[in-house]
Amino acid sequence: MGECVIEVRNVSKSFRGEAVLKDVSLKCEGGRIYGIVGYNGSGKTVLFKCICGFFHVDAGEILINSKQMGKEIDMLSDAGIIIEEPGYLRNLSGYKNLDFLYRIRNKPNKQHLQDTMQKVGLDPFSKKHVGHYSLGMKQRLAIAQATMEDPGILILDEPMNGLDKQGIAEMRDFFEEQKSMGKLIILASHNKEDINALCDEVYEMDKGTLNRVR
Repeated sequence: MGECVIEVRNVSKSFRGEAVLKDVSLKCEGGRIYGIVGYNGSGKTVLFKCICGFFHVDAGEILINSKQMGKEIDMLSDAGIIIEEPGYLRNLSGYKNLDFLYRIRNKPNKQHLQDTMQKVGLDPFSKKHVGHYSLGMKQRLAIAQATMEDPGILILDEPMNGLDKQGIAEMRDFFEEQKSMGKLIILASHNKEDINALCDEVYEMDKGTLNRVR
């Protein structure tokens, strides 16, 4: 069992008087994959945004390595995040998009980015502009972006969206490899099959309430 990295304690969140999260608790450790299933609008994405520090909670607390979100830390660091579709430069290739984003915090590393793209099933030498990518290719690029800086935590909202059967199988293998490296992975999906195949623990979000189902 890895060190506990993320702990959500009795978290509630409302928007305009409507409760979206109701007394949610979740404890996650490195080297494991946690799955959250639930229909659109059930509260999955809001929970992820709270964990990342994008939203402040109304009640309860979120601890990252024992540090309280919103007090001791403002944002989740050392994390690869997919929440909603990333914005890419449509007139550049997938490689050039990743290179542009990677250079913000890192020295250029051509070989590393080429390897990262190949691991998620994309051709780093393709000149195709991202604006011409299929939904599945954009999803693979998002996974490459989330993992290219080798973060210890992955927060992935619907990471299998737009992928065909082969793509889903390839990404399952990829996430298993990430897990074997000791990473903490939390993913949300409305597809129970994806969740059950991948996850060590499975939770269901229903109308803002989170319950463990496996």
